[in-house]
Amino acid sequence: MAIGEERVATLRPARLLAAVPVVLAAPAFFVLEAAWLGWVLLVVGLAVAAAVDGRTRILGRDPSLLRDLSLIAVGLGIVRTIPLAAELDDGAMVRFTLALGGAVLVPYLISRFVYRDRATGFPWRAGGRWGRLHWTWLVAVLLLAWLILPAYFLGSGVYRNWPVVDSPELIARLFVGVGAVGIWDELFFICTVFAALLRHFPAWTANLLQAVVFVSFLWELGYRSWGPLLTIPFALVQGLIFLRTRSLGYVVTVHLLFDAIVFAVIVHAHQPQLFDLFPLAPAR
Repeated sequence: MAIGEERVATLRPARLLAAVPVVLAAPAFFVLEAAWLGWVLLVVGLAVAAAVDGRTRILGRDPSLLRDLSLIAVGLGIVRTIPLAAELDDGAMVRFTLALGGAVLVPYLISRFVYRDRATGFPWRAGGRWGRLHWTWLVAVLLLAWLILPAYFLGSGVYRNWPVVDSPELIARLFVGVGAVGIWDELFFICTVFAALLRHFPAWTANLLQAVVFVSFLWELGYRSWGPLLTIPFALVQGLIFLRTRSLGYVVTVHLLFDAIVFAVIVHAHQPQLFDLFPLAPAR
């Protein structure tokens, strides 16, 4: 089966009872910041998954709900080992690299070499060449981000959740950090969480579940206030785009274009003379 290929046409409630606690561990970890609750939810979800699977499926060749949810649980647990407040010092960048990198790499290695079922993967150009619709959406993403993000960051004041960037070095670090986290978002939330869920749930269910994890992470990262009104649709659309294109390269491109405007707005918020490209931005 190709990574991210939907296998299930109908929703099975028993499987949902296992997946929901695992997914809800994300808001417990990253929104409520109640680590104990997150760990309890992971244990409960995996225990239910084991009961749903039974011994034959757990040890067999067919996709196992327990094995696949365990990949999500491992990734979430690794991310939770660090605080996610945006920082730009050397130590913070090393911590982010190790924790976020591990949250993608460890589940992939477990799936590939321990479970031997390739539940996760990174299909860079699986969808073939981009057509007119693909390029049109890229332009639309830039335009929408240019119109919406200044109102969000400046109007709500959430730009203060990112460090003050008042030197060329800090601006460069912010650029690298925003881009790197954007790429990681697609590697983990789409190619790991969403891909694993698609093996057991209809596309709409898997997409809603992955969006809960995606938005919870972005909340702790700094997208607060009315940020979920932006991040929820963004997470859902990214899932739909991946379903349509099967291309990690395309969803990453969409995300990086969006994040390019995020970067410019944050820099402009701290230093208004830079990237003064937002005439509709609210006065501060």
